Amino acid sequence: MPQHHRPGAPRPRGTVPAAAALLVLLGALLTGPAAASPQPHRAPGPATETAAARRTDTRTMADIPAAVTAGVAVYDRQTGRFTELHDPDRQFRSASLVKLLLALDVLGDSGPAALPEADRVRLTAMLRSSDDAAAGHYWSTRGGSAIVTRTASRLGLTGTVPPPATHPGYWGYTATTAGDTVRVYRHILDTAPAPVRTFVMDALHSATRCGNDGFDQYFGIPSAFGGTRAVKQGWSGFTSGGCTAAPASRTVVTPALGTAPGTRAASLDLVSEALHTTGTVGPGDRTVVAVLTLHPDGTPYGTAYSKVTRLADSLDVPGAVRPAGTRFGTWGSGVRVRAAANTGSAHLTTLPAGVEVLVGCQARGERVTVPPYDNDWWAYLPQYGGWITQVYLSSPGDTLPGVPGCP
Repeated sequence: MPQHHRPGAPRPRGTVPAAAALLVLLGALLTGPAAASPQPHRAPGPATETAAARRTDTRTMADIPAAVTAGVAVYDRQTGRFTELHDPDRQFRSASLVKLLLALDVLGDSGPAALPEADRVRLTAMLRSSDDAAAGHYWSTRGGSAIVTRTASRLGLTGTVPPPATHPGYWGYTATTAGDTVRVYRHILDTAPAPVRTFVMDALHSATRCGNDGFDQYFGIPSAFGGTRAVKQGWSGFTSGGCTAAPASRTVVTPALGTAPGTRAASLDLVSEALHTTGTVGPGDRTVVAVLTLHPDGTPYGTAYSKVTRLADSLDVPGAVRPAGTRFGTWGSGVRVRAAANTGSAHLTTLPAGVEVLVGCQARGERVTVPPYDNDWWAYLPQYGGWITQVYLSSPGDTLPGVPGCP
């Protein structure tokens, strides 16, 4: 019987050359004061979207996807220089990035030792798994917008301000910039007391794939780079990211989440979907990476996830390790990653609908039929530590071109 497959071809991973030396001079503008230191539901699509439009200027060679608004800052702590700068002072709603400020406000200079155990547990969940209930707790008990004002002043942040007066309870509507995000990490790494630095960075180094709200938070830095890394991610306005087996549903809007649709402040976009990847890459937290993005309203989570990962992958990040493999698009929703190449093996996680995945190798396994498609080849996804049937990969033929067989 004929075996059908989707049209399209894989998009190989690419790298982008280092930015111009002029970044050294422009970087000085951001250094700041010392303190700122599977059930398918639609026909399959093409393998990947069209190649992203490259926007080059004198400051960066970052590959900014078409229709995406981005602020980017990449700082090499070893050389004291920025390797990437693109609109570093553009304000974005912070989404969950504000949780870094909340944590620093709670920890103060004394660190976790002075806190009750309940607070240490709550802070860890907020940083590792982006727990919204924890953020809402601290926002309501520690003064709300005053937290942002005092922390921004203490860290020397220049573009971080409280939520608009029209939305005072929405902590996710705090405005921030890529440049300020770098300042926050530099404070944590180079200025904060050792107990504070250790507590925060230990949590970020052990960030979970699934956020506590069911979103897959391994886009951007965790997907683009292997080796040592720490991350704090932010997302706002999307449907479920795929870390639960249940079908996706629209995010519930509450003041704590800061995702109310159809509202605007004077200068802060509260409508476009926001997806931010920030953290450190390389041994010794060598390089600080901040990528803040906005996507047209209605953009699917998997699409934005893939675009932010491609953007991060294009950056000049000293000390980064880039994982081997080839990226392929997927189709369908509820696509499960399995522990082995068969549907009877353990369900590890669920992919965000339409996300690109890195394939390390391929092997034959259980035949899977999703009319009119069927295939007995499975793809191993090293970044998930599991397998998906190649029925759901956007590529012609039964096997994936350029992908080796698994040992």
